[in-house]
Amino acid sequence: MNNTTAPVGGPFASPVSASDPRHADVRPLPLSGNALDALAEDISAKATVVGIGESTRFSRETFGVRDQLFRRLVQDHGFRALAVQDNAVVAARLDRYVLAGDGSAESALEGAWRPWRTHEMAAALEWIRAFNRDHPHDPVRIFGVKPAQAQLGDYDAVLDHVRESAPERWAEVASHLEVIRSAHQIDEHVQRARGTHPGRPFADHARDALALVRSLTGTAPAHGDDILARMRLIVDFHERSVAGRDSYAGDDAVWADAISGHQRRTGLRIVYWDGIAHTSATAATLGLAPERGPQPTVGSVLRERYGDEYVSVAIGFHHGDLGAVVVPEPAGELIDATLGAVDLPAHWLDLRDAAVRRRWDGPAKARVISGVYDPSRDAAEHMVVPSLADAFDVLIHIHEVSAVRWLP
Repeated sequence: MNNTTAPVGGPFASPVSASDPRHADVRPLPLSGNALDALAEDISAKATVVGIGESTRFSRETFGVRDQLFRRLVQDHGFRALAVQDNAVVAARLDRYVLAGDGSAESALEGAWRPWRTHEMAAALEWIRAFNRDHPHDPVRIFGVKPAQAQLGDYDAVLDHVRESAPERWAEVASHLEVIRSAHQIDEHVQRARGTHPGRPFADHARDALALVRSLTGTAPAHGDDILARMRLIVDFHERSVAGRDSYAGDDAVWADAISGHQRRTGLRIVYWDGIAHTSATAATLGLAPERGPQPTVGSVLRERYGDEYVSVAIGFHHGDLGAVVVPEPAGELIDATLGAVDLPAHWLDLRDAAVRRRWDGPAKARVISGVYDPSRDAAEHMVVPSLADAFDVLIHIHEVSAVRWLP
């Protein structure tokens, strides 16, 4: 499969009816209770790493199911590490909170990637903190899959340095940094999609600021090396962003290295939270970038390394109001539409079962609702996998969703 415009055939040409043999494959899933207990037990049986991906990061219900599964994997099945898509500095702050209770969950999330800054995520951290308080010798740890990146404090340190050492150049440096620091609140590519971007690429501003600061560091040699290091982090942050690379493909192999490296060093069983385009156990083609063809994912690298000890769980939905946008019913060619034809509020499929796999496997399009989602191009907002059952071991489907609650 080399692009996302190819028709998706196989088992997804028509919805599931009551007489369809596939109807018997779906298992009702209350958002809490015995069904989630059974699901957690099922996916943990052989797993060393469990990737739980959502088709959107903006739904209370999809996050809630992921969080409830995680809690069961911790309480009942010995998982003791949570990997999140954020950088090492942010994750270390989250880890300090759940280990020692430093500050509050909300303060720990300051500076975190925007999709994590929700009341739902804060509640998840509070639960981990409570668990660790009760299990001080067997705690849950949090780590980030990204290396250390620039933080807002780095911009402040650079500007303070320039104000002290060369105040006449402060406004010039600030004209670059004050614009681009907004990307730590709303990603640059999302600003472009929303029409709020100021125009000039942020990476260009960052490089210009670095050149200015480099010319000034000689005026305060005691601090020059530290300030230049902070500026290089800022440049790297913007050059490696989606907008800076002009690509939605992440550094998935690097992120997979972070997960497998942590597992190798600690021996801990790990749960990995991300979007389905990263947790998929096969390469995937994004509908917004079909010309790039299939791209490796974190999950595909982990599947190569761990085999069936990497379990890929996908949580999707049919429709709902996500606050900033209302997501309509999906087009018929999407797996989300097929799953949504089952008359249940929520259900799940175990694609590792041989009979279920035969009935459901095939090339598939799965909806992906990102920060640049636009209902007018809903048909393009998806990922394509060559084999549904190779990409995801378990599919969880929620019929209707609502919005997460953002922190201030």
